[in-house]
Amino acid sequence: MKPPITSLFEPRSIAVIGASQDRGKVGYSILKNILSGGFRGKIYPVNPRGGTVQGLPAYRDVEEIPAEVDVACIAIPARKVLAAVERCGRKGVKYGVVITSGFSEVGNTEEEKAIVQRAREYGMGILGPNIFGIYSAAASLNCTFGPEEVAPGRVGIITQSGAIGLAMIGKTAAENLGLSAMVSVGNKSDIDEADLLEYLVPQELTKIILMYIEGIKNGEKLVEHLKKATAVKPVIVIKSGRSKRGAMAAASHTGSLAGSDEVFDHIMRQCGVLRAEGIREAFDWCSFFSRNPLPRGENTLIITNGGGIGVLAADACEKYGLSLYDDTQKLKDAFSTVVPAYGSSKNPIDMTAEASSRDYEAAFETALNLDPVHAVLGLYCETAVFDRENLAAMISRNDERLKKGGKPVSFSLLGGENTARDIGVLEKGGVSVFDDVYQAVSPLGAMYFYHRHLHDRPGPPLTASIDVHAVETVVDGALKEDRTFLFAHEAQTLMGTAGIPVPRSALAGTLEEAVKIAEGIGYPVVMKVVSKDILHKSDVGGVMLDLLNRSEVIDAYQAIVGNALNAVPNAVIEGIEVTEMVQPGTEIIVGARRDKIFGPIVMVGLGGIYVEVMKDVSFRSFPLDRKEIIKMIKEIKSYPLLLGVRGEKTKDMDALAEVIVRLGSIILHCPRVSDIEINPLMVYEQGLGVKAVDIRVLIRKQP
Repeated sequence: MKPPITSLFEPRSIAVIGASQDRGKVGYSILKNILSGGFRGKIYPVNPRGGTVQGLPAYRDVEEIPAEVDVACIAIPARKVLAAVERCGRKGVKYGVVITSGFSEVGNTEEEKAIVQRAREYGMGILGPNIFGIYSAAASLNCTFGPEEVAPGRVGIITQSGAIGLAMIGKTAAENLGLSAMVSVGNKSDIDEADLLEYLVPQELTKIILMYIEGIKNGEKLVEHLKKATAVKPVIVIKSGRSKRGAMAAASHTGSLAGSDEVFDHIMRQCGVLRAEGIREAFDWCSFFSRNPLPRGENTLIITNGGGIGVLAADACEKYGLSLYDDTQKLKDAFSTVVPAYGSSKNPIDMTAEASSRDYEAAFETALNLDPVHAVLGLYCETAVFDRENLAAMISRNDERLKKGGKPVSFSLLGGENTARDIGVLEKGGVSVFDDVYQAVSPLGAMYFYHRHLHDRPGPPLTASIDVHAVETVVDGALKEDRTFLFAHEAQTLMGTAGIPVPRSALAGTLEEAVKIAEGIGYPVVMKVVSKDILHKSDVGGVMLDLLNRSEVIDAYQAIVGNALNAVPNAVIEGIEVTEMVQPGTEIIVGARRDKIFGPIVMVGLGGIYVEVMKDVSFRSFPLDRKEIIKMIKEIKSYPLLLGVRGEKTKDMDALAEVIVRLGSIILHCPRVSDIEINPLMVYEQGLGVKAVDIRVLIRKQP
């Protein structure tokens, strides 16, 4: 067990191993920053030469320090780090902050593992290696080789990139945000983002958490901590490494569609995390959250002096998920004395190009006092008649009044040099003001996403009872034949143990058996080849549909065998599956898999033969509650098909949701089942249920 994470952020003492008098050394910069930052605890430079370093007595070895050491900052060559960690462990150091690079990031994985293993033997946590350090406002601790001056503030930052993190220190100061904490995680050999959230979430100085992520090692742990974090304060994430193709899995649509970035994106939304496209947007959101109250309701009002910019803002509101207040009669009554006859009292409120600062004052005053309005977007286009000398003061004054009234507000000012200067003045004064309409709306959209997350608390996670023994029996049978997938009839057995409806079916070993089974089921039937050498049956002509009589079954049997052997001459054909031809329904793909990062995940989307082309799918971490299942179904573009189109009735959403839960439960409780996919799952009208038509199941020898 690691010591409390508070000891890392608020140590009583810190040793700098590699402390130096040489200005060109990292150990010099770190010790200088700790000293100039005003750290209130004990500081112990460690240098093999001893003597004095930067005015402090230096120790030749950390074990020579005659007092307890909470944190040891290690800035020495990579080949010496393991021995230093050993000595820190013997000394009883709680946390090692390993600045040194040259480990797993360059392929030196074994030594990095050895460092962590040695630290764990002594109950010591390791931050890094390959980091620029840690800053903590609570302890006035600047244990980094970054800028000497760090502005304390309200944003806690966790970053995997050293260069970006160092740049963010200056950025937070320039944005008048300041830092409550900043931690570089580097290779994440031991301490990761989830561990650091344990400190930042309850910490009072931190109002917003910003994370820069390049890769995730333990997604299940991170999801658990992020869900707890977003229930308390907003979490904004920037993630690099977006992939167009995603992760490919040869035998499973679910795998090939579960590109790491797409899964990450959907699961972050599930956790209530705000994902920013880039650093600029992330800082816009941080600034907005730090300066504005959360809205009390959903209605946004646009106030403008230009119709065109008002329309742009309305488009931006739709893009970012803002709801515009649309009670036209109440708006007309409220703004009748503010808007000229040739203006518009509809939302956007257009005061026309003749509006003055007094007109804006009156409009903002009206918005403040109009209870159904919960957020305001103020727009300004530079005009010749506007008394621009009053612009900045008017906006600053109304910004403060609206915020005090509990209404978040964002401004967009469009004009020349004078307007640009006003924007600069207002930004320094803490006003959320932008020169682009979409940039002004984006932070409001982020705030409303978080507002809805807070007010839409999850219900109990759903799981289904699974006959694990029955599943294991099927898996054992396949593995004995050295297969990593189930045959169709085995997959149907698996579905039966989970309570998922499947068509009547049987496996025929001969032509005569195929005819007998078909006549027992009743026509029409479907026939499919069953072979461990052929996974994609349709691609080799191994599927025949809508067979209406004995003659067609005989012809189909011979054709399937011939096609399969022509395509894969050495294929071992186990038999031909004969299945009832199911009634048409809405074709949906449903899947579940054990993701290498996030563990059990589920998927739903538009099914059929074009699934990989359309990629209309949604993912979630499992288990999840019913509301989240409905959300993921509603996310897919083809969701209207389930509501019924062109006279069709609403489809059985409850049955679809139940299948998602049951597939996820198999993955959760049966670790040797790695992937399950049903495509298509026929979804029928409300009350008529579903039927799993084509099922693929991948398995593995070891969980």
